[in-house]
Amino acid sequence: MQNTIYNYTLEELQELIQPKFRAKQIYNWLYKKYVTSYDEMKNIPKDLKEKLEQDFSIDIAKIVREEKSIDGSIKYLFELYDGHTVEAVFLLMKEEEKDDKGNIIKGAKYTFCVSSQVGCKVGCSFCLTAKGGFVRNLSAGEIVAQVKYLKKLNNIAENKSVNIVYMGMGEPLDNFENLVKAINIISELDGLAISTRRQTISTSGISDKIKKLGEKDLGVQLAISLHAVDDDLRSELIPMNKAYNIKSIIDAVKAFPIDTRKKVMFNI
Repeated sequence: MQNTIYNYTLEELQELIQPKFRAKQIYNWLYKKYVTSYDEMKNIPKDLKEKLEQDFSIDIAKIVREEKSIDGSIKYLFELYDGHTVEAVFLLMKEEEKDDKGNIIKGAKYTFCVSSQVGCKVGCSFCLTAKGGFVRNLSAGEIVAQVKYLKKLNNIAENKSVNIVYMGMGEPLDNFENLVKAINIISELDGLAISTRRQTISTSGISDKIKKLGEKDLGVQLAISLHAVDDDLRSELIPMNKAYNIKSIIDAVKAFPIDTRKKVMFNI
């Protein structure tokens, strides 16, 4: 597995890099300036940059295809270090509004759809990703990097809020530990600073992992891809329904922590 700088929380980098304040500087370059080479980090000493180059890869994804839609959405196909590819999508949810003088009245709204796995284990009958089978989990860093690259590629200002939905390739809860770590890195105030309440996990309904996620109480949103309202039809569409039926999903959702600013969404 590739050892990339994006795999590390700020706290972990502060343990690895001395003096500790350098870790914050590096985070600033990575997640606010969106640099993709250590040479661009102007206030980092040369010897440290050489060590970083040796120990942690930084430019970890290459765009091999880009598809633009008339609605402003852009789908990117990223090639990873091992030649496998994943998709991430930039969604323009609402265009910015200006008054007659050209002043911005309301800012644009964006959502990023990112992948969590190369392939998928769930095997939904209607899903193209499932036809290729499961290859591997993405590392936390490979999930984080998708968000950073989408901001960089679309010139999104560092302080501009965006929403993230984990519903690209793969079942996010099947890559539980890396997903949770990525969420924590993405929400770090000294980094991308995208609040957990702006991050939504879309799952096919792995009941025990929904429960485990709820126990962590990260503050994320939850979306359930139910696809059917009875078990017989759902089992035809999603084979894993035999292990995680609708009742088990509903029971797990009932225990999921929510407040007035959060909601659980069901997609049929």
